[in-house]
Amino acid sequence: MNGSLHSSSKVLDIKLKRGPSGLGFNIVGGVDQQYVVNDTGIYVSKIKEDGSAAEDGRLQEGDKILAINGVNLENQTHREVVDLFRTAGNDVHLKVLKRSSRHMNGPFGSQPDHDSSLSAWGLIALFTAGVAVAAIIYFRGRQV
Repeated sequence: MNGSLHSSSKVLDIKLKRGPSGLGFNIVGGVDQQYVVNDTGIYVSKIKEDGSAAEDGRLQEGDKILAINGVNLENQTHREVVDLFRTAGNDVHLKVLKRSSRHMNGPFGSQPDHDSSLSAWGLIALFTAGVAVAAIIYFRGRQV
């Protein structure tokens, strides 16, 4: 894990109260299920609409959970972290690194943080049009 990442990114302390549906979010990652390229951290994969996390509003999909109730999640397996959440009690304190634009193996890493006017299909169409124009110019030049 890169220590300089924490100093340049936003780290939040979030306290959630466990509700009827738990804390209201799902996680991915761990040393055995790497979700982010070159990072074995634990990430929020889904916020449930009716859960405690959604009501609080600060935890977002793509955020990295650094600690649960003061327990560092670095070098933990996915199962170990799930067990930590299950035994964390009703009041859970999370240390969270807000989402940044890192390369991820999952859905939120493949989407840019900004709107892009050129999609992959747009680039293919642009390239194809360029090849067609070049071919026309080439063949017209040969008809002398």
